[in-house]
Amino acid sequence: MSVSRLRTPKPADESVRTSSDGLEDRLPPEILRKILSYLGASTLFSLCQVNKLFHQLASENCLWENIYGMLGKNTNWKTKGTDEMRLQKQERAAGYWKCQYLKSLGACDMNKWKRCVRLINRHTGLPRHTEQFLRNYVTWELTVCGRSRLNATFELSWSHYSETSLTLCWIGCDWPDYRQISTFKLHGVRMSGLTCPSLKKSGCVVSFVRRGWRSLVETVEMDPLSQSMQDLGQDRLVEMKLVKPGVIVGIWKGQHDIAFLMFTIHFHRLVEKSIDGSVGCPYMEPPVSAPFDDIDPEYGLHGYQLHIALHTAASEIMSASFSQLSCRRPQICDGLIQLAVGETELNSPLSGTMTLPWRCEVLQGAVENCCIMSLTLLDEFKNPFWCVSSPVSVTPDDAATFDYDGEHSLIHYQDSDGQMKIRLVWKNQMTFFLRSLVVYVTTSKVNKHFNTDY
Repeated sequence: MSVSRLRTPKPADESVRTSSDGLEDRLPPEILRKILSYLGASTLFSLCQVNKLFHQLASENCLWENIYGMLGKNTNWKTKGTDEMRLQKQERAAGYWKCQYLKSLGACDMNKWKRCVRLINRHTGLPRHTEQFLRNYVTWELTVCGRSRLNATFELSWSHYSETSLTLCWIGCDWPDYRQISTFKLHGVRMSGLTCPSLKKSGCVVSFVRRGWRSLVETVEMDPLSQSMQDLGQDRLVEMKLVKPGVIVGIWKGQHDIAFLMFTIHFHRLVEKSIDGSVGCPYMEPPVSAPFDDIDPEYGLHGYQLHIALHTAASEIMSASFSQLSCRRPQICDGLIQLAVGETELNSPLSGTMTLPWRCEVLQGAVENCCIMSLTLLDEFKNPFWCVSSPVSVTPDDAATFDYDGEHSLIHYQDSDGQMKIRLVWKNQMTFFLRSLVVYVTTSKVNKHFNTDY
C-alpha cells in the first residue's frame, strides 16, 4: 500500500513576500549600476522616486559625472571646471555631480530664456516673452512679519497675467490681526526642473521642480494708523485698502482680519527683480546714461509714447497706445510736464464695467468703481521711462463740462514721479468714451533722465 506524499503549502506571509520581491532584491547592485548607466537624466530622476535603494543608486556620482560631461556637448553650454575637477580625482560627496548637473542645466535654460526676453514689443517697449519666462521659472512667496517679530511664509494662491502687468493674490492664509503686521515681503523664487521625455510622448508630462534662489521683489511697511492707507472701495463683505501703489489689503467688514492680499506689478524689469536680487536685498537697476542730443532745444519734451490699459484681476476693460506726445515750455507748470492725448484719438467707444472682483475660498464679491491701471510711458527712443501698475478709484468728475451727454467720471493716479488723469463719459452702464487723457511727469524725473534743466 503506497502512501501518497502531500506537499506542505507555503505560509501566507512567505507567499506575499515572494510576490512582492522587486528587481532590486533579485539583482546585485553591480548589475543594477550597469543597467542604470544606459539611462538618461530624466529617467534617473524618475527612479529616484521609487525607494531608498533606487534613490541611492540613481544618484551616484559615477552616473552623473558622465551625464554632466555630456551636457556641454548637447547644449553648447560650457560646464565649468569639468576637466580640472576630473584630474584632481577628489572624492566627491554623494550626489555632487547630480547637483552640478542641475545647476548647469538651470543656468543653460536661464540663459536661453534671457535671450528670448530681449525681443521687445514695439507697442509697449517691454520684453515680449516676460509672461512665458515668469510662468516657467518663477513662483512667488509672501513673508508676513509681525510686530512681535514672528514671521510666516505663505505660498501663492492664484495669479493673473495681463498685457503689461501681473496680479498676485494670497487667500485662506492664517493671517494675524492686520494691526499686528509690520511688514509684507514679496519674494520671487527661481524654479528649475526636468521633464521626463518618455512620459511626455505618452501624453503624461512629469516635471521634477526644484526651488532655488529667493529674490526680494518688494517690501511693504504696514502702518494701520497712517493716513497713507487709502480706502479704495467696499462691498457688503470686505473693505479694500490701498496700502501703497500696487498693493491692496482686503479686510472683513467690521473686523480686523485680512480676507486677502493682492499685488499688482508692472512687467518693466520684473524678470531681473524676480531672479537677480537676494533674500534681503532687491535688484538694483543699473544707472542709465542720458541720451545725447545737441541739436533740439526742446529735447526731452516730445516724442513720448503712451500705452495705457484698464483691467481687472480677470479681464481687460481697455488697452490703447498713443504716440508723439509732446509738451511746450509754456505748458510746464508747478514742476510738471504735461503730455496730453489729442481728442481726435479718443473718440472710439469702449465697453466694460469698472469693478474689481475678488474671491476668498468659498466667498467672492466685487467692489464697484475701481479697476487696475497699467501705464507704460516710453521716451523718444522707445525705452520705458515711467511704468506703473496699481488699482485706482473711479470717482465722479467735479470738473465736468456739459459738452458731452452722460455720466462723467475721473480716474486720478499720483505718485512721486507724476500723475495720470483719465476723464470718462458713460453712455450707459457698459459703454463709455475717453473724454481726455493727460499724463503729468515731474520735471525732476525728466531732467534726471535727459540731463536737462527744465
